[in-house]
Amino acid sequence: MKLNRNFSLLLLGQSLANIGDVLYIVSVISTIFVLSGSAIAASFVPFTIASSMFISSLLTPLLVEKLNLKWLLAGSQIAKTILLLILGFMLIGLTGDNYYFIFLIIGWIAFFDGCANPIRQTLTPYYVKPEHLIQANGISETITQVIQAGMWFVGSSLLIIMSSQQLIWLVGGLFLLASLLLCLLESVNNHETTELKGKFEKIKEGWKTLSNTPVLRRIAWIEFLETIAATVWIAAILYVFVNDALNVDEKWWGFINGANFLGLILGSAYCIKYSSFVEKKIGTFIFVGSFLSFLFTILFSLNSIPMISLFLSLCVGLFGQIKKIPQQTVIQTSVSKEQLSTVYTSLGAIGTGIFGVGSLVMGVLADLLGIRIVFVISGLLLAVVSTIAHKNKQLFVRNVME
Repeated sequence: MKLNRNFSLLLLGQSLANIGDVLYIVSVISTIFVLSGSAIAASFVPFTIASSMFISSLLTPLLVEKLNLKWLLAGSQIAKTILLLILGFMLIGLTGDNYYFIFLIIGWIAFFDGCANPIRQTLTPYYVKPEHLIQANGISETITQVIQAGMWFVGSSLLIIMSSQQLIWLVGGLFLLASLLLCLLESVNNHETTELKGKFEKIKEGWKTLSNTPVLRRIAWIEFLETIAATVWIAAILYVFVNDALNVDEKWWGFINGANFLGLILGSAYCIKYSSFVEKKIGTFIFVGSFLSFLFTILFSLNSIPMISLFLSLCVGLFGQIKKIPQQTVIQTSVSKEQLSTVYTSLGAIGTGIFGVGSLVMGVLADLLGIRIVFVISGLLLAVVSTIAHKNKQLFVRNVME
């Protein structure tokens, strides 16, 4: 697959934005912890981000109807850049008494981020031919996972040689460059009709499409169950597993987390290299990926040997990604391009909303039932996912929608 200009700009612009997102969150968490001395206050950063992105997912369809997708994506990035510069100036006068103003800014940045994510996924089929979608999604996922895996370490290292405010200015430069690149994208016609619908009707549109399209209805259920299952891999729960179940020190938390990210990257690389084979058997890959994710999660929950845990964590990431990329292609080709943005915002609302609640529930269950039990629950949820995937394999195909 030869990367075309628009997809390259989209990929580079979003990659710079994603790098900036991780670095600025590292800076914000460090600042809040220094000012407040409270780990609980720092933990409200991901909660604030998830809540804002959930609200954004619900409201984005109202903007999609009135704005061009290219300018909606570029505009959201420009808004993030302006907010980040405001945050940079705010850090000058912040103390332990007024640090909570940071949460207002990061909430708004997350709101615009929640708008940008479904738009990026929607734009991919506009800029990439249908037969190249698996490769395009694989490349996008690989870059995203590499950024996620590496930037937390890079951000922590940068804080050794520069202040939080200096790191914010660096991110501001990345955001500005990302904004310029996204402005260079070719505009797309994402409006089927000039008729404007009522606000409530527009918000409901994506949910109605999910409900009325058999394959998307199944994917919505899969997304719901997988999101709950994925909450056991958040830092807090995995940290407890390393200490209580494996009885090793905290460095193994980093190793196991890193193995999971490596699995995600390898899964993306496989889908890129063997995209034509994956495309011919999309339903099989979705089923096998979900079934093996279930199997390795259960084995992970029962294992007590740290080195084996590394391998099992890698396998969970690998087969989860081998399932996710073909599934992404099914979503992108199951409805018309004009409907995609509202479909992705609805799926995004499921993901962010359920993840926030699921993380809390899994944390409570870990305290009440034990850390191994929550991983067993996660595995059983993935077993249900694999059952849905097996029963509906014939639905999981790439359709060519014009």
